[in-house]
Amino acid sequence: MNDAPDEHLTGPMLTVAHAFDVEAVKERLSETGGYEVVHSSPGLEIGVYVLVAPEPDRQQPHDDDEVYIVLEGTGVLDIEGAKVELREGHALFVPAGAEHRFSGYEHLSLLVIFEHTPARGS
Repeated sequence: MNDAPDEHLTGPMLTVAHAFDVEAVKERLSETGGYEVVHSSPGLEIGVYVLVAPEPDRQQPHDDDEVYIVLEGTGVLDIEGAKVELREGHALFVPAGAEHRFSGYEHLSLLVIFEHTPARGS
């Protein structure tokens, strides 16, 4: 059989991939801290979160699962009463709805990945 490579693919075609400069966003946020979205699609959000002491982490529990990947720095993630020490190269999963806050950092840069799940009943 001499099928074309994409002859049997089903479902919507992917839109063209796009690059985003995580390092540039991290540098832009390095003085003041903050969060900036670098990619958003129906099922996914990727952002850069920079925390600079003495500014506290004020986030609230999220509706979606998320993954934090430490790009730079060290700190502690307090999650549901447990403390997890983090340093560059570490990653951590946080389930939707979990109380969590970063502490014990001077400067902490994170890549944040949210999985957006459709609302129940939709």
